[in-house]
Amino acid sequence: MSGTAAIAAVAVILHVLSATIWVGGMFFALIVLRPASLPLEPGPHLELWSRALGRFFAWVIAAIVLILGSGYAMVFAVFGGFRGTGLYVNLMQVTGIAMMLLFFHIYFAPFGAFGRRWRGGITRQPGGRWARSAGW
Repeated sequence: MSGTAAIAAVAVILHVLSATIWVGGMFFALIVLRPASLPLEPGPHLELWSRALGRFFAWVIAAIVLILGSGYAMVFAVFGGFRGTGLYVNLMQVTGIAMMLLFFHIYFAPFGAFGRRWRGGITRQPGGRWARSAGW
């Protein structure tokens, strides 16, 4: 196996595995974890989501690094740079970067605020609203 073929094989495996972890984790959270956690009381419900998303987001960050690294390794090792790629590679790159930007927005804005509020102690108020137990 030549060096280029070995790089391509490893890059494809890492690329597909990382994308599977990211998308599969989203599927699991939405289709499995969300409905299963609905009957829980607010405290355990939030604790479950805080822990699950914290662990999942760490894997997503690792997946992003591997997706970018393996994708660009394929572009430069296999295609010889962007000049040798087709439109589909550029569309995939734009779509992937948009997903990464969306993830980082979710990670730093809503999830970050949730983590800060959760550590500060939040409870569910009448009417379904969430409030800090120390007063909001």
